[in-house]
Amino acid sequence: MIFHINRMTFKAGLSDEELEKGLDLMRQAGAANPAVKSYVVGRELGGEFEYGAVYVVEDLDGYWAYLTHPAHVRSEMEGIPLIEKFVAIDVSDSDDPEFGAKIAALQARNYQEHPEMAALVAQAPSFTTPDSTGPAA
Repeated sequence: MIFHINRMTFKAGLSDEELEKGLDLMRQAGAANPAVKSYVVGRELGGEFEYGAVYVVEDLDGYWAYLTHPAHVRSEMEGIPLIEKFVAIDVSDSDDPEFGAKIAALQARNYQEHPEMAALVAQAPSFTTPDSTGPAA
């Protein structure tokens, strides 16, 4: 199992409607995708971010299906411009010592196949994905 965890703080000055749109995009990324076995989107409690989301997928194939599903792509394309700070991490019960590198490769492949998304990430004030390199440049 893989628990893909997103932590985010939205930009200051967003309207209530813009904030709700961002959260709804994240909900849709879980609800519309059959690879996502369960998900939660809500306020982060006790952390340094305002909101968080957790998406549960079974394996690397499910992780790829999550990343490339149209609802997730839409959440990235429309949601990244609303984000001030974003961090994604993964937790897995896999014993494979290369599992983290395999996830990082899927993240990199996703941005290679979606250059418009990679461009948005590059413009984001602070955006970190599970790629072992830290914040996107």
